[in-house]
Amino acid sequence: MNLGTHDPMKNEPVILIVEDDEGHAILIRQNLEAAGLSNRIEHFRDGQAALDFFYKPGNARSAQANETYLVLLDIRMPKVDGIEVLRRLKSDPELHKLPVIMLTTTDDVREVERCHQLGCNVYMQKPVDYEKFAEAIRRLGLFVTLLLVPPVKKV
Repeated sequence: MNLGTHDPMKNEPVILIVEDDEGHAILIRQNLEAAGLSNRIEHFRDGQAALDFFYKPGNARSAQANETYLVLLDIRMPKVDGIEVLRRLKSDPELHKLPVIMLTTTDDVREVERCHQLGCNVYMQKPVDYEKFAEAIRRLGLFVTLLLVPPVKKV
């Protein structure tokens, strides 16, 4: 789903939500809007779809060279999990600068450590409580407004 208009001159990255739980994806999108973001938002329901976005140019839905992206990535997903998506993106010399925020219910210390070792930029645990989750995403939206993101070179 697309949201808003994107102006690359304003350095508003396209936000890629990689989340298999439709309810969480809707909540994330709504609360980013509530934070005042006008960034375009794309939702992918599994890790393979996110990888296809970056590695299969020419698809109806694929990354564009010189575009800026911010990835909000869940860990536990079908087809390809978030850890593998993170590993692939961060090991790619053209995509390793892509900001990736792990946004997951997992608070296992080993998972947190592993994600940081693989290069995630931020690891956020999704609160179980609806109101706390909504507030966390609104705050994330405010944080996103301050980010300066380098464009993707290859596609």
